Amino acid sequence: MTKAYSRLVAAVFCLFLGGMLVWSLLLPDRDRSEAENRTLAQWPAFSWASLRDGSYTEAVEEYFSDQFPLRDQWTGLKARAEQIIGKREFHGVYLCDDPLFNSGTLISRVDTPDAALVEKNLGYVTALTDKTDVPAYLGLIPSAAEIWQDRLPAGAESWDQAAFLKRAAETGVPVVDFRSILSAHADEYIFYRTDHHWTSRGAYYGYAAVMEALGRGAETLPITHFAPEPVSGDFNGTLYSQSGVHWLEPDYMQFWVPEEGLTVTSWRSGAPETAALYDRTYLDQKDKYSAFLGGNQPLCVIQNEALPDGGKLLLVRDSYSDSLAPFLSQSFSEIHLLDLRYYRASVAQYAAENDIDAILVLYSVPNFVTDRNLAFLGQ
Repeated sequence: MTKAYSRLVAAVFCLFLGGMLVWSLLLPDRDRSEAENRTLAQWPAFSWASLRDGSYTEAVEEYFSDQFPLRDQWTGLKARAEQIIGKREFHGVYLCDDPLFNSGTLISRVDTPDAALVEKNLGYVTALTDKTDVPAYLGLIPSAAEIWQDRLPAGAESWDQAAFLKRAAETGVPVVDFRSILSAHADEYIFYRTDHHWTSRGAYYGYAAVMEALGRGAETLPITHFAPEPVSGDFNGTLYSQSGVHWLEPDYMQFWVPEEGLTVTSWRSGAPETAALYDRTYLDQKDKYSAFLGGNQPLCVIQNEALPDGGKLLLVRDSYSDSLAPFLSQSFSEIHLLDLRYYRASVAQYAAENDIDAILVLYSVPNFVTDRNLAFLGQ
């Protein structure tokens, strides 16, 4: 009886695997996984050299893994099964309790970075200040792992961002104190729960911190000045994709700043083209956060015709800047955003040629300590 049962289980298992294999071969290949927000592996080109060195078989294995039928559903099921047995970390993302949302929140672990790279990046910021007469500031935005560390599971590991921020302040470059204002509002919805970015509310507090650091705190528009516009209630962001935790309540998104009176110009292909403060086409896609300014690009300029004497601010950016820039546009004549991944000319020269009044190197802490493009600051 036991042998017969074992044979039956083995036969069913083999039939299952065989059926899944046939199913995967019959299904058309997918280019992308919307749930994981990434490109999926395609069938590799064969060569004897790749077969000999093993890269061909590795690529075939990756192909079957990526093109497995119902991959997104199996990934979510795996994470749910692990959660049931008590696991709280999923591919570097912690599943945490959330006092605002019963379903919980996702917080990305921040790993200890390369100490040498961290010091180099701080040095590149200092080098920028030596190459320009324009006042330069450093804005480092702590992630949710720092601001919401009390929500992390007991014993959860995450790099000490507070100590790094103290070290950054020792460079002598004026810093923007994001940590204090975000910590003061930690009980609010300042970070998305399924994405690593700050929300529009978090970006507003970031705006207040920037204005204070630049000596213009008295000009900060009060939070009551803005009328948030709900634009999405089903945002599942990068942490949703990375973790496989697909059962949380989706995030909601809001646009706080009106577009009227603003002119937005983008240099996506090297030539100026008319753009928008919000690209609402992204609201129908997985990458909804890119609705802010249309996502990553080499150069973007926002002009506010109602503030001809408001001054010009240059942001050397990562993606956190995209939801912050709309607020800054309400207090400056022009906001210029440069992305060093795509813009490789001299930042100091750009500031001089465009009569910039202040430069702000603005990055989230996890991005700053791992970015290898900051070397271009010193050109």
